[in-house]
Amino acid sequence: MKVLILPDAGAATERAAGLIAERLRDRPETVLGLATGGTMEAVYARLIRDHRGAGLSFAGVTSFNLDEYVGLAPDHPCSYWHYMRHHLFDHVDIDPGRAHLPRGDAPDPEAEAARYEAAIREAGDIGLQLLGLGLNGHIGFNEPTSSLNSVTRIKTLTRSTRDANARFFARPEDVPRLAITMGIGTIARASEVLLLAYGAAKAQVVAAMIEGPLTAACPASALQLHRKVTVVIDRAAAGALRLRDYYELVHPDGREAEI
Repeated sequence: MKVLILPDAGAATERAAGLIAERLRDRPETVLGLATGGTMEAVYARLIRDHRGAGLSFAGVTSFNLDEYVGLAPDHPCSYWHYMRHHLFDHVDIDPGRAHLPRGDAPDPEAEAARYEAAIREAGDIGLQLLGLGLNGHIGFNEPTSSLNSVTRIKTLTRSTRDANARFFARPEDVPRLAITMGIGTIARASEVLLLAYGAAKAQVVAAMIEGPLTAACPASALQLHRKVTVVIDRAAAGALRLRDYYELVHPDGREAEI
């Protein structure tokens, strides 16, 4: 696991976006796994700037988002379909037919989850998976106690996750209880994983993910087993790391190691 500690949230966001842009320039036909939430808005804004100002193209990209709320149609203002169109898809040259999210309004959500998992496999699995990190250690909507080998399925959201997402809804009680999410096993099949987290509130869960025991109580700790993970954090989020000095020795100011 590569741990890059940047001075602040802005620098961490820029670094994460820069790594995605680098991947797309090197491998234009990448299968991208995409995430939503407040952490990702600035990442997508930077990618849009690169598209408009530096010629970064999404024309060859196939994308699969991590999750979607059960019960929300794509045109619902709180759906992740709507989020992705607003924050990225409508502003870059991605082929809409190759930008995939689960259908939250599918008549049979379990069948939709199975269909989505099959589509990811058919695409050859994710090339680069972008992740945020929940305060309880969730990645995607894989809440604590999720199977570390799980595939795309329906998950019941914890109260803390629903509370954290309530700001996006008119009323807290409007936050759906269920979501379709890629499983931890699905995420683990990605060739590369890029996780972005910042802020002092994430310090304990960042430490649990990187240095804590491998446990379903912190689903993100499963990334310890992945062969190629880059974690981009700011100094505040690095505050509880026991081995912080070592990470900064290997990657001073979040730079690549010098050999």
